[in-house]
Amino acid sequence: MVNRVFFHRTALYCRVEPNIRPTCRRPTRGKLALVIQACPCKAETVTTPPDSQAAQPDPTSDKLDASVLKVAGVVVLGAIMSILDITVVTIALPTFQNTFHASYAIAAWSMTGYTLALATVIPLTGWAADRFGTKRLYMMALTFFVLGSLLCSTAWNIESLIAFRVIQGLGGGMLMPLGMTIMTHAAGPQRIGRVMAVLGVPMLLGPILGPILGGWLIDVHWFGMAGWHWIFLINVPIGALSLILSFVVFAPDRPEPSEAFDFVGMLLASPGLALFLFGVSSIPEKHTVLAARVLIPAVIGLVLMVAFVLHALRTDHPLIDVHLFRNRSLTFAVLTMVFFAIAFFGAGLLLPSYLQQVRGLTPLHAGLLIAPQGLGAMLTMPIAGRLVDKIGPGRIVMTGLVVIAIGTLFLTQLHADPLIPC
Repeated sequence: MVNRVFFHRTALYCRVEPNIRPTCRRPTRGKLALVIQACPCKAETVTTPPDSQAAQPDPTSDKLDASVLKVAGVVVLGAIMSILDITVVTIALPTFQNTFHASYAIAAWSMTGYTLALATVIPLTGWAADRFGTKRLYMMALTFFVLGSLLCSTAWNIESLIAFRVIQGLGGGMLMPLGMTIMTHAAGPQRIGRVMAVLGVPMLLGPILGPILGGWLIDVHWFGMAGWHWIFLINVPIGALSLILSFVVFAPDRPEPSEAFDFVGMLLASPGLALFLFGVSSIPEKHTVLAARVLIPAVIGLVLMVAFVLHALRTDHPLIDVHLFRNRSLTFAVLTMVFFAIAFFGAGLLLPSYLQQVRGLTPLHAGLLIAPQGLGAMLTMPIAGRLVDKIGPGRIVMTGLVVIAIGTLFLTQLHADPLIPC
């Protein structure tokens, strides 16, 4: 049987059945996380984890009650805004090339800069959530994202657009992990499958609506502004609504004194990850991995990340608790997500440009051809959420990876005909 392990502030709580809890507890150094694993220890009567931000759900029910659904609605709204923005900007890359007279490699930095900002703030999110509270931090992340979106709409060249995308990424990098933390606090660990299915909604709507919405907005001109401005301005009213709802719906924060901030870890992890991604992202522009712009930052980044791991193994309160990777299930889950993201999102970045620049399609037509990918996810996500709660994630993940591999194999058979009917 697959058991659930819930990391809440200072202790780890294992659940084997709804009414029992194993005796083992390990300190987690203040990190907020949630993983699935097996626990062999003995069981005793359950007492619910302390300091939960919401009333504890009925342990005998796997349904999401009204209070949880309200929280879920706010979290999903913010996540939709973030994921829609990524898919919309992907469709707009050829437009940025033409508007700012930039090469594809330079225009792609509007995506890379956003990713580098994500890499910088994600390691800080766990500590900041414990220190300041998830509600305050979530609202701050929304503010950064909306401000970055507004600034992006005013960009006058590709350099300014990239800089403003970095500001946007500083907020976007915290939205998803904070949203998952808020949701798991509200719903409880015994309903994690249902929670993941709810949080999957923006991942469904992003691939479906993002390309279509982006393609349509790029082709329109409102109030004397070119269409590409509106792919960023559309975030402003959505973000404002999300801010108001998060203030009203989320429970007040009760942050507790946390351990000292790991400044050494921050100076190693965040720059290390950002430098490594910068080097790798420069390969398309330089057309070789041997260029100095690729090798120097990538190697420095790797050295810093290795130094961080060594530092984290020796310190009592690391920025990221790498001891968690002693858990084999967690380690393989993370590795699976890494390789999945490389294959799936890499193809997702290239396909819109292929359809527009090689096949000669308009942004809207390209978006319509990409949307069916999200429709497939819409059919399977709710089913997968239920099955994970019943039989565990292993077989579900393996089945999904096989289906993705088959679909990607078909994409390798695309050719360079100038037009396809749409």
